[in-house]
Amino acid sequence: MEELLRQCYFIGNKSLSLVVTTAFIMGLVLTIQSRPTLVEFGAESWLPRMVSISLVREIAPVITALICAGKIGSGIGAELGSMKVTEQIDAMEVSGTNPFKYLVVTRVLACTFMIPLLAVIADGVSMFGSYLGTNIRGSITWDLYWYQAYDALSYSDIIPAIIKTFFFGFAIGIIGCYKGYYTEKGTEGVGQSANSAVVVASLLVFIIDMIAVQITDIMGFT
Repeated sequence: MEELLRQCYFIGNKSLSLVVTTAFIMGLVLTIQSRPTLVEFGAESWLPRMVSISLVREIAPVITALICAGKIGSGIGAELGSMKVTEQIDAMEVSGTNPFKYLVVTRVLACTFMIPLLAVIADGVSMFGSYLGTNIRGSITWDLYWYQAYDALSYSDIIPAIIKTFFFGFAIGIIGCYKGYYTEKGTEGVGQSANSAVVVASLLVFIIDMIAVQITDIMGFT
């Protein structure tokens, strides 16, 4: 449990600043880019609703997962890869410690728990960025913006988006651990494992997202 909590803190703290910065810019830019099109159709008042649905349903969870695939996936792959080539994992086995339980399970669970939390934070920060973006060219009060943004959302938007982030986290954790745990070719293999973990984890994020969209569509959530 102590190692799990340490990994949760390490994974969350390592990615939080990048996730928050990216989410803020993402909400700001999406709002600025979307506004001219809505103005053209006389639907500027729908801007908070459109942006909130786009961010919560799709953009914030996926972008957060991709950031974590790059930061966390590569970090886990490199860390376990280094332990593998320096025979630290073998030493743990000899000493009677289960390296799979201590190294792999804790990191996979930490990713599974922390990435949904990071995605929720990204939702809030990106919508704050959207609020500022809305007021660059227009003028809307804080209360009115958040009322319109939340009024457009329903549980069918929020719950599927949060659920799929658990699968994103599990995929990132398991790929990073697998690539690192089975590193070969010495120190050269460490870099290859880290790079491969990022590529495969990012690809899996898109595949899981595609499957999740299909399932929610079949179940009538969209």
